[in-house]
Amino acid sequence: MKEVILKKAGDTFLKLGFKSVTMDDIANELGISKKTIYKYFKNKADLVDETTFYMHEAMHKEALKIYNLGYNAIQENFEVNKVFKGFMQNLDDSPLYQLQKYYPETHQKIMSQEYCLFKDCLLSNIEKGIKEGLYRKEIMIDQVTKFYFSLIMSVHDSNLYTYSKNTINKLELNVLEYHTRAIATEKGIKILEEQLKLNNI
Repeated sequence: MKEVILKKAGDTFLKLGFKSVTMDDIANELGISKKTIYKYFKNKADLVDETTFYMHEAMHKEALKIYNLGYNAIQENFEVNKVFKGFMQNLDDSPLYQLQKYYPETHQKIMSQEYCLFKDCLLSNIEKGIKEGLYRKEIMIDQVTKFYFSLIMSVHDSNLYTYSKNTINKLELNVLEYHTRAIATEKGIKILEEQLKLNNI
């Protein structure tokens, strides 16, 4: 039952926002009493905390599957982007920004975990791309990783961007293009252009 609540809470928070959704809303969505939710979660902050880590884990499990499918490094990044797009589809606000604003402790924890996972995956991707001749050998991998992470996170700052439906998805693809152009070889740029056409950019 706990996992059922986490999944529904995750869908509801993503759809309506962390601030506006109440425990009553989630109970109604599930057709259960609020007491049932309180059996597993002390309060809304506790539910937000566990739901955030549940969603984070689910997204990364799906993303990690991509790395075993034999894509080249550039295709790989676009396929991983599709996974995150699936979770964030049609959002007109950034859940990460809401989390930072209303549940800063949860946001801080998730960002710390996110950077570690992101760094490991990106380092692996860059090393693969260099071996494939798609990324330049002389790039400073540690700096590139930090640059890309900073750019991706900036997409979720509503002080910088005004959101409407799919804005986040489009911005993340733009960041991926920017990142790839910065480190790609001529061979890599050709594959990037193919991916941009496939993704209608």
